[in-house]
Amino acid sequence: MNICVYGAASSEIDTIYIDVVEKLCEELGKRGHILIFGAGGSGLMGAAARGFHKGGSRVCGVVPQFFRDEKIEQLYTEADNTIYTRDMGARKQIMEENADAFIITPGGIGTFDEFFQVLTLKQLKQHNKPIALFNINGYYYSIQALMHNGAEEKFLREDCLELYRCFDEKEVDEMIKYIEAPPKENEKSVAELKFS
Repeated sequence: MNICVYGAASSEIDTIYIDVVEKLCEELGKRGHILIFGAGGSGLMGAAARGFHKGGSRVCGVVPQFFRDEKIEQLYTEADNTIYTRDMGARKQIMEENADAFIITPGGIGTFDEFFQVLTLKQLKQHNKPIALFNINGYYYSIQALMHNGAEEKFLREDCLELYRCFDEKEVDEMIKYIEAPPKENEKSVAELKFS
């Protein structure tokens, strides 16, 4: 499977987050999965890439050209393949189209945007891929509260809460089972990523 991992690029976050993400991604790499991610070399993006490589798997980074030109953030230089896009929208589209599943680790507004985009597309039946919200250290309790409040106040349909699953760091095995569950009859896996 191609697993898209979204998460923070910040190098200032607590190492508890970095250690948990790197360990999860090492296990995913050992299981033969491939990472597709935002190409960052620090924070949880860097942890995900290091983890997949430690697990013996491959890593594909997707990043807008201006990140490199303007040195927006440190990129992961050991990626097996790096795809440069014209803008952020094309970056997200490539990651979405090439992923079989999504794991949303803690992050900032970019990560929130990515989560809500894949969630919205799933609600609109543009895909039916697993979406796992990785609630490390309780980070996503507030998003969970927001979602439940939206449903209670009738701004969200109740079934929207079933479009993703939330897991904490003690539920890694359950999260992997959820991600790896075979696709339903009307689903198919995406094409294999091309590595240069």
